[in-house]
Amino acid sequence: MEHLPLRITGLLGFLGAFMYAIGDVLLLANKINKDDYPKLKPFAKLLSGAEIMATLPPNRMIWGALLGVFATPLYVVGYWHIYQGLGGANASVALAVIGLFGSASIIGAFVHGSFYYMGEYVQALNNVNEESQAVIVKMIERHKKALIISYAPVMIFIVIASILFSVLVASGNTAFPIWMIWITPLTMTIAWLVLKRILPQFVRDTTEGAGFNIAFMAFFACTLTTLWNG
Repeated sequence: MEHLPLRITGLLGFLGAFMYAIGDVLLLANKINKDDYPKLKPFAKLLSGAEIMATLPPNRMIWGALLGVFATPLYVVGYWHIYQGLGGANASVALAVIGLFGSASIIGAFVHGSFYYMGEYVQALNNVNEESQAVIVKMIERHKKALIISYAPVMIFIVIASILFSVLVASGNTAFPIWMIWITPLTMTIAWLVLKRILPQFVRDTTEGAGFNIAFMAFFACTLTTLWNG
């Protein structure tokens, strides 16, 4: 394998995950006192925590959404780096891994970007007269349904791709060391959820919503380290 393209594409994948994580923070790392927003209280179950977006400046929400969307091509380029590392293993399974990761990122771009609109709905729900809230509520209900339908394949694809990645690495026919069977987006997400419990509160608050992409940052960091010299 040529070292320079491998390094560049791996770095771009890491950069994509970092940009996505920043977008998550811009969209979701916020605190409010729910008692200050009585108009939102009757819809707490529907909003499921989205109330935190009530005070976000519009430009912050826009760039939070767009950073993730713009980062998606970098993610996809980074998967070429992963594919090269899987060279020597079953080619069909390696393609399936990359295809599933790539599909998850493409669908995920819609999911991430749509949080901008959720923020707009929440702020509209808080600002309109109570007699007009029913219209916004219906819009949020439809929006959440679209998010759920989109989230499902993203999660399923990443779980399957992570398992297949570990299986290929365990075969010993890839450029990755055997210990990399434990380093996948799935395992790194689980590790983050555990680690998050013991981190200082300010760190948890600052990284709110970014765990999934932090897991991908850790994954790309490990693949870069192991493939740096080809």
